[in-house]
Amino acid sequence: MSGKLIAGGALAALVATTLSAQTAAGEEPADGPDEQIKVGIQTINGSGCSAGTAAVAANADSTAFTVTYSDYLAAAGAGASPLDFRKNCQLSLVLDVPSGFTYAIQSVDYRGYAYLADGASGLEQASYYHMGSPETTTSSQSFDGPYDDNWQVTDSKEWAELVWAPCGEQRNFNVNTELRVYRGSSDQRATSLMTMDSTDSAVSTKYHLAWKEC
Repeated sequence: MSGKLIAGGALAALVATTLSAQTAAGEEPADGPDEQIKVGIQTINGSGCSAGTAAVAANADSTAFTVTYSDYLAAAGAGASPLDFRKNCQLSLVLDVPSGFTYAIQSVDYRGYAYLADGASGLEQASYYHMGSPETTTSSQSFDGPYDDNWQVTDSKEWAELVWAPCGEQRNFNVNTELRVYRGSSDQRATSLMTMDSTDSAVSTKYHLAWKEC
């Protein structure tokens, strides 16, 4: 399967590196607030997420929040319109963080399904940032046909690379994602497609949170 998947050994190495960076920077991670954070969608725009087709929810332990899309599909080839090859979604999220804490995105799991005919290709791109911040985190992953499977891309940051929300300020968290499918040299009778989230509704894009005290 394509994508940057973190296995157990790689995750252990990442944790060790993160702890080392924390010590070097003189900062210590917090366990996070005892009360559950709240997260909601303030605005939603894009060809991949029409009104009512995206939802967001925080984990009960405040370690992550998930975004679920129900109609996010890009396609190229037979039966697809010229505009279908690219779909995008822009979300402006409101995170209600308890007083005394601030958060950063430690890692993100992007998931979906792809059917790419031989000769076709696909691209997943994503970025996120705190409103008013000049720092934007971006990632991308390409896929080549033939491909017929769920896909997952995990983007992780070390402690020193984390971008923290300003303490004591309410700043929206903006999420931009994009899917592209190119027919390439595939048979003109074939249809290729990519979705954000698979047909399994339990699979969502997950944003893992890191916490520290203000």
